[in-house]
Amino acid sequence: MKIINVLDLFAGVGGLSYGFANDKQFQIIASNEILPDMAKAYSLNHPTVKVYNKDIKEFGFIDLEKDLSIKKGAIDLIIGGPPCQSFSTVGKRVIDDPRGWLFQEYYRVLKEVKPKVFLFENVKGLLSMQKGELLKTIISLFESLNYKVQYRVLNSADYGVPQMRERVILIGTKLKSQFQYPKQTHSNSQDIFSQNLLPYLTLSDAIGDLPFIGNGEIGVDYKSEPKNEFQKKMRIKAPNKLVDHISPKNNEKLIQLMNSLPDGGTPLDIPEELRPKSGFKNTYSRLWWERPSTTITRNLGTPSSSRCIHPKVSRPLTTREGARIQSFPDNYIFYGSRSSKNLQIGNAVPPILSEVLKNSIKEHFRKSL
Repeated sequence: MKIINVLDLFAGVGGLSYGFANDKQFQIIASNEILPDMAKAYSLNHPTVKVYNKDIKEFGFIDLEKDLSIKKGAIDLIIGGPPCQSFSTVGKRVIDDPRGWLFQEYYRVLKEVKPKVFLFENVKGLLSMQKGELLKTIISLFESLNYKVQYRVLNSADYGVPQMRERVILIGTKLKSQFQYPKQTHSNSQDIFSQNLLPYLTLSDAIGDLPFIGNGEIGVDYKSEPKNEFQKKMRIKAPNKLVDHISPKNNEKLIQLMNSLPDGGTPLDIPEELRPKSGFKNTYSRLWWERPSTTITRNLGTPSSSRCIHPKVSRPLTTREGARIQSFPDNYIFYGSRSSKNLQIGNAVPPILSEVLKNSIKEHFRKSL
């Protein structure tokens, strides 16, 4: 089978590219990402890829033709997911947010580049936007280009990511074979053994070898040798010293609040005088040590954000812990300020999920070419 050429749109830090970049059957020709820090981080981790740092509205086939002498039909696969803030079920959804309509630019590039297959990734909230009419519109647009389109909601935890993270994975193809989504490998069901599945990975599985640093501290040495296969995978080619394992410094009142939280606890579990005056159901809340993490967001280092307080110490997650929970290996580089790095992590597709999607797409090409 020939090399499959890939274009990554809305590439972020490269989470979705990860699986394809680490398989010799694929070659990522180019990527585009509008945010400078994300584009820089992508280039640091994927140095052989031509990285464009442009507004998607200003990017198209003409760039590939001019810079890389790419001819029509040379790109086999487009991957990527337009920014999803206005589709998200976390926080306020804004129907006229222009970021919600960038799927039209994805469609335009598809029309120009004409790949055989595309992968369109987005948040689960897309399913309910405009009572499902938006998704129908998106699918109709893609089908107008003669793609056979299907979609499914995949939970990253079902594939070995230590995090409950549901995403819509939409696949369009012009190949003759039927695309098959990856089979589930992990579960929290009591019948996992009869189903030949592995148990969900927990937060303990994900970050148990990282030092339990306190408020405002820095950790550079691992706490222990790898304790499981996930930790071993995260530490392949890892630097000798941990990077980005730095705890923000919180005030004493917030520390007192966090000290009072039990494993998996919320402000409702602590004395009323310590409870914050505002916040939502899952804010100022502790994660569970022996469960998968809830969905990591860009605010993983902010206690007042969606559940992100470490189960064993009274502080929010560090950047490196967030990266582990997303399944980025410890040698993966993030760029810019702490908030910029956390944005890169919170917006990413988990690399382990990209690996299983890559395997399914590879098999789809193998059966058809």
